[in-house]
Order: sequence, then C-alpha cells, then structure tokens
Amino acid sequence: MVTPNTPDNDQNDCTTKEKTRGRTTEVFGDFIITRGKLKEFSGTRVAYFVHAMARGFRPRGVPTSLALVVCFSAVAIAATLNGALPTPLPLFPSSNWWNTDISNAPLDPASANYVAFINNGSTRKLHPDFGGEASPGSVQIYGFPYVVVDGTQTKRTVQFAYSDESDGVNHTTNQSYAFYPIPDETIAQAHWIESGEPGNIDLRNSSDRHMLIVDRDNRYLYELYNVFYDGAAWHAGSGAFFDMNTNGRRPDGWTSADAAGLAILPGLVRYDEAFGSAEIGHALRVTVRSTNGYVYPASHRAGSTTGALPMGARLRLKASKDLSGYRPELQRIFRAMQRYGLIVADNGSDMYISGTFDTRWDNGILNPAFASLSASDFDVIQLGWKPATGLPNVPTGLRIVPSSF
Repeated sequence: MVTPNTPDNDQNDCTTKEKTRGRTTEVFGDFIITRGKLKEFSGTRVAYFVHAMARGFRPRGVPTSLALVVCFSAVAIAATLNGALPTPLPLFPSSNWWNTDISNAPLDPASANYVAFINNGSTRKLHPDFGGEASPGSVQIYGFPYVVVDGTQTKRTVQFAYSDESDGVNHTTNQSYAFYPIPDETIAQAHWIESGEPGNIDLRNSSDRHMLIVDRDNRYLYELYNVFYDGAAWHAGSGAFFDMNTNGRRPDGWTSADAAGLAILPGLVRYDEAFGSAEIGHALRVTVRSTNGYVYPASHRAGSTTGALPMGARLRLKASKDLSGYRPELQRIFRAMQRYGLIVADNGSDMYISGTFDTRWDNGILNPAFASLSASDFDVIQLGWKPATGLPNVPTGLRIVPSSF
C-alpha cells in the first residue's frame, strides 16, 4: 500500500501479513523519501516484509534496491518469540553459578533430612513443568516463553509493586523510567508471556505471569514477574536486569523476577539443547513447596519453614543412577542434573523442573520419564558451596605495616 504525500515527500508503507504459530499478525513499517533519499524510517509492529517483496511489491517512487534494503532491514529488528539466543552458550560466563560443575561437590550433612522433607512421607517424583499448548490451538501454555529483541527495541516504563528491589527504578525518588525493551506484540498476542494469555489480560492474582526478554545484540537479559498492561502502562510485581557478559549477583536481600533473586532463563530446559548434539552445560531450575531462608547463589528469602531447603540450595542426581535406558534427549537432561544439578529458585510444587514453552515438546514422553525419578535419587550438596576457583576467601591473619615514607 502506498499513500502519496507530496511529489517531493512520499510517505510509503510496507504492509503484509505474517502467519506465525497459527496466528495472523499485521505488520507495518513507514519510511519517508525526500527528493529520492531515505530521510526517516520508523516501524510500528515491524516484522517480516520479505513476503511482500517476494510477491513483487514495491512502494511507488522507491527504487527496488532501496525498498529491499528498507524491508530486509526490518527483518533484523523484529521481536521474535523463542528466537535464537546469542552465543556463546550456555548463557553467562563459564564461571557463573548456573554453569558450575558440581559433580564433585561435597554433600551437605543434612542431605538425607532435606530429601525426606521433600518426600513428605511418600515418594516425590519429578515433573517437567514445561511443554507446548495446554490443548491444540489453546491460549494457555506450559513452560516459559521468552522474547528475543535487538538493541534498538524501544524501552518501556514498568510500575512495580516491589520497586525497592527492582531495576528500572530511581531508588532515590522511587520513580520508574523507560528501561525494559518490551515489544508491542506482548500486549495483545497470546504465548509471549508465561501462562499464555496476552499482557492486557489481568491474571496477577492467579498466575506468576513472567516475561523474559533477551537483547541479543548486547547480551542483556530482562525478566519481569506478574506483568499486566492496563491499556496505558505496564505493571509488574518485580523486575530484574542481568548483563550476561558478567556474573553480577543481586544485592543480598533483593528478589528478581524469581523468589530466589536469580535469573530464570539460564536454568530452563530448552528444546534446542535437549535435542542438540552437545551436552547441556548448566544447572536446571527447580521448585519445592516451601523454603527456609537463602544461601549462595540466591539473594532473597521467601519462607522460613523448619526443615525445608533454602533458596539457592542445589540437588544433584546421584551418579549411580543408570540413564542408559532413556531416549537421547532425556539422557542429556538427566546428565545435566548429575553434573550441574538443580537450583532451588522458587516456592511451588516439589521437584517441578522448569523449561521453555515449545510446541515441539511431547509430554506423553516427558511426563513418564521424569516420573521415573524421585527426590530420593538426589543428594543435596553443601549449602552455599562454591568451587575452589570461585570467589576468594576473606584473608585472615593480616598485619598492617606502617609505611616508612
């Protein structure tokens, strides 16, 4: 569609429709040509223009080469649901707590008691807290979706219930500012936010409603908890920013979008990893029904139940567990539990393992395989354990020698 403005200043509009995951989404991009030169390009709901070009579409007054440049450049800045994550993988540096090999870490003296607490007088089996759509074509989903954007994505202001522990807030004035690169697709389209319903549906009283956003250009991770768009502004319980180029930990006492104060995305079971050729190189996120305080690497408590594990505790699948009878993708997941373990990140159902929303998951295979493992197949490693090559210990026995100068 072309809307002429003046002979010297044409307002051109690339318009097409993209069929994505069963939904038809209109996408637009506007560019202004003044005397044959591109002066301005602004996109709203920008996405894939290639289809229009393939159909022979060319805006009036715009050379084919210029139209191709404009339209193809729009592809690069589109927000993508469950898009390709920035490399190298796994996310965060190799020394990060999510990527730490705990296969030789010492057991906690109270390991058996903690496992007994989880079993709660019975045998608590594992469950994959992820999958595809709740039913074919449904809005409701299982698992965490995540959004990948580029570094030009417009930043949005979010109003927080827990602003004193959230990023994107001036903590002197308690005022939020534009900080989170939330794409417009999340407002009215299904499947971009945990539980599946669009952001303009208020489910804050019945669902965690996490939104996970990756800036692939800068390797930044933004995570929000309990989100809702009221028609004018975004709201959330809490929000956190993580620079995936570093190992920045939340300040002690601070939450994140997760109760433990940890990032969520690096602990999820992802389809591309399970079905890839390499081993999964990170720990997995797990929930338990109640917790008691927190230990490293967590930074926040969300309970004080006697006998329960603290946030940040690690469970490790016993090396003696024979995995040879499982399908290859399941072996990769379970081997990650042996080498990197599970990190307690939130209160929820006991031994629920977190993963991504992906319509390729087959819960008819996942559910029984996970249920073949129980809490008793795990040990709890020493609470707060760090590898010897981790943060240095505080030096002792120091003596201050006055300078002779």
